[in-house]
Amino acid sequence: MKHTHTLLTSLLAASLMPVLHADDYISVGTVPAKELPPTGPGKFEATDASLKQYQYPEWFRDAKLGFWSHWGPQAVPRHGDWYARRLYIGAGYVDPRKGTVAKNNDADYDDHLSRYGHPSEFGYKDIIPLWKAEKWDPDALMVLYKKAGAKYFVSMGTHHDNFFLWDSKLHKWNATQMGPMKDVVGLWQKAAKANGLPFGVSEHLGASYTWYQPAHGADLNGPKKGIPYDGSDPKYQDLYHKKAAPDDFAWLTKDPENQKEWNAMIRELVDKYHPDLLYSDSKLPFGDVGRNMIAHFYNSNESFNDGKLTAVYNCKEPSDGRFVQDLERGVKDDISPYPWQTDTSIGDWFYRTGQKYKSAAEVTAMLCDIVSKNGNLLINIVQTPEGNLEPDVLAIVDGIGKWTAINGEGIYGSRPWKISGENPQVAKPTGTPNKRGEQFNEDSRLKTTAQNIRFTTSKDGKTLYAFCLGQPKGDLVIKALGSASAKLEKPIASVTMLGGSGDLQWKQNADALVITKPASVPLPGMPAAFKITFKE
Repeated sequence: MKHTHTLLTSLLAASLMPVLHADDYISVGTVPAKELPPTGPGKFEATDASLKQYQYPEWFRDAKLGFWSHWGPQAVPRHGDWYARRLYIGAGYVDPRKGTVAKNNDADYDDHLSRYGHPSEFGYKDIIPLWKAEKWDPDALMVLYKKAGAKYFVSMGTHHDNFFLWDSKLHKWNATQMGPMKDVVGLWQKAAKANGLPFGVSEHLGASYTWYQPAHGADLNGPKKGIPYDGSDPKYQDLYHKKAAPDDFAWLTKDPENQKEWNAMIRELVDKYHPDLLYSDSKLPFGDVGRNMIAHFYNSNESFNDGKLTAVYNCKEPSDGRFVQDLERGVKDDISPYPWQTDTSIGDWFYRTGQKYKSAAEVTAMLCDIVSKNGNLLINIVQTPEGNLEPDVLAIVDGIGKWTAINGEGIYGSRPWKISGENPQVAKPTGTPNKRGEQFNEDSRLKTTAQNIRFTTSKDGKTLYAFCLGQPKGDLVIKALGSASAKLEKPIASVTMLGGSGDLQWKQNADALVITKPASVPLPGMPAAFKITFKE
């Protein structure tokens, strides 16, 4: 089979347009519209004004919780995320994005050298065949995930390592021809459909062109000084990409040829699998090139579904109604007028030996917080390189499932209330201040307790749910639900605890609803939910 570069050369004409500068996470569309493929029959065009016709699918607004398989060959070394880049970062490497110089070898460089050899001889291309996924059972995992409360499932399509998990005809570095020798995306999709779950794919290709550039380097000292890494070998350009221009180092490439290649590759993924959700690990990629892709995704989805739009597109910038904004490891401060999504992981993005995982209590508290603010939670369930789940991960998934079985009625199909919740002054910020706004703020947010309340409401507005984000240690005081509160139109008729047994003692005073500490809670240590109805 021909290499990707040869195939795409015949499919895509190289652009001679000038390249514009771009900062981190932002790219400027430099490809003329006439050089991009048509968006297909349908109402969406590659403009912001046209994309604002988008209507958020009800399935996504109701789903609230999705599970993600952020998985691939980079799990093989058991060193966590970004291995395919970090194995090429030795002492002296200059990071053009930050202007910093590595004082020592990256830990992944040293690990790779000790276990596999020097990256001039044994590089990431040689890790790929070691990924066999021999214990992967997508059908059994999907049954488990559905039982745990997942209402949609997302498979990785390709990470920044430029290895495709789908049966690609454009790119030979894919899981049907190497490694597992299986159509990973196709098998995940088949399992999701068998369990009635909407199916999505994530693409991280847009950042790959600059992310992979260390593979084109060489040691700056030592016995292998000056010997090029395997990424410099023209034979492997279709995996490691071509060497970028010196000023092309932002998260998203400025190179028009790369941008057109991205469009062709992701179109293949969309057109082959017709996913309900497509996730990009960036802001809207490449300006008009990305708009072209989104418009095609929406139009083809509507056509594939007999005129009904089920498509959800995620990227990391405010949506203004064009798509679903995604926050990586981040949470909004309050209710958003547009549905949005947090993507995070129970641990590292790829398997890492000895890593610490989020507990089921932490995951469900995060879920309550996000849903109260009109968001969804997409969480990565960390798989081993072999494809199964370790006992501690299985226990977390089981804990999430026990919680959603009891409290799901206040989560699934719910909508935000008038306010997202109440936060007492006793809560203290944790972690270091975050400089990236809503992105990557989950570790610097308030440490939640039972005194932190989050609200959701049923679609008809007749039932209110109040979640306390920890186990109640005393009476629960909710000021927004006092009889004199401007938030209430009717007095409270009943208060019950989801999954609770016995009578619950409560009183609606003028200044607050006071719920007497329950004698017991269904799941100690996890968020408790109270169902509140009002008098007619």
